Parts: sequence; structure tokens; C-alpha cells
Amino acid sequence: MPRIKFKPDNQVPYDKVPVQIKVLPGVRDKLKSVPNWQERLRQYINQLITENTQQNDEI
Repeated sequence: MPRIKFKPDNQVPYDKVPVQIKVLPGVRDKLKSVPNWQERLRQYINQLITENTQQNDEI
């Protein structure tokens, strides 16, 4: 029987296509050592989008 490796905490499913970025050597390993890094990064991305939307509305 397959083991469930990932169970999302949110009510809405994540997009099936991941966002990918290139980083400098060593950043990936350092990022993985940060507790709860994926959720924190998702929150930061949402914050960037919100701030950008607000700036565009002011123009």
C-alpha cells in the first residue's frame, strides 16, 4: 500500500504545476534547513503579489 508523503494543510489544493527558480549554489541546502520553509515561502510570495497589486492600483 502506498504511503502518503505529503498532506497539505490548506483547504484549496495546490496548483499541479510548481513554480521553479534558479538559485546560487548552496542556497537549496540552506533553505531546506529552515523550519517550515515551504509554507513561509508561500506566504512571502502571496505578500509580494499583494504589495505589487496595491502599487499597481495606485498608478
